[in-house]
Amino acid sequence: MPKPHLVIVTGMSGAGRSTAANALEDNDFFVVDNLPPTLITSVADEAGLLDGRREKSAVVVDMRGDITYDDLEQARRGLLSRGIRTTILFLDADDQTLATRFEETRRTHPVREGDLVQKIATERRSIEEIRGAADVIIDTSLLNVHELRERIEAAFTELDPRRMHVDVVSFGFKRGMPRVADLLFDVRFLPNPHWVPELRPHTGLDDDVRDYVFGQDDAVEFVDRAWDMLQFLVPRYEQEGKAYLTIAVGCTGGRHRSVAIAEELASRLGDVDIDVLVRHRDIPEQVE
Repeated sequence: MPKPHLVIVTGMSGAGRSTAANALEDNDFFVVDNLPPTLITSVADEAGLLDGRREKSAVVVDMRGDITYDDLEQARRGLLSRGIRTTILFLDADDQTLATRFEETRRTHPVREGDLVQKIATERRSIEEIRGAADVIIDTSLLNVHELRERIEAAFTELDPRRMHVDVVSFGFKRGMPRVADLLFDVRFLPNPHWVPELRPHTGLDDDVRDYVFGQDDAVEFVDRAWDMLQFLVPRYEQEGKAYLTIAVGCTGGRHRSVAIAEELASRLGDVDIDVLVRHRDIPEQVE
């Protein structure tokens, strides 16, 4: 019998909690929205996670219910003592994106004091510790509704829930580092295919760019050394109970070197039967 699973959905107002909750509900989770954190364990009991009536449930807790880190940790300990596996999903976005979403929808922010910028800053400070305790953090700044639903489905329905899930993402430093990364590799030391005219319009998903990148001895040695480190780290993260690991690989533009390296690392992880997803943040035309 699979271990009953409760997902606690939280995060910044305007970052997509409702979309995440709907995506979970569409994938057979029993979802309760706007729940005071002190009632989380009670809802888990009533939802039938202990008696086998349900295997998956989710609750949305946030500023509307005066969420605190201590309340959330107390709830998580209570759930674990009942044998319920618990995942904290934190939805985030940059301040400008959050402000734009509130202005476009004319929604009321749950923080009452100050202008919109001050309200966002106040909320971010109040839940900063909760973000640090989250198992899964999804930055929705560059995601549309459909892409966010796909990320939720990939994280909670497609992968084996009993094992660590590894997300490998490539990116370009010129657009900023990812807001979410457990391990970050900078591969800008490798020769840049961008300066080869015939390779510039291609990406690290194309054979000619991949051959160029891995035609460099340093690229091969780097991947071998990174792989040695991952073989050491991943089992130890699993032993400590870490359920999700995000590996970010960056180059200048996020289209050539980082993509090829990310694909190779993801392939090696998959070859040893690790649940892995690979994303390329700065190839917008990519269909995932």
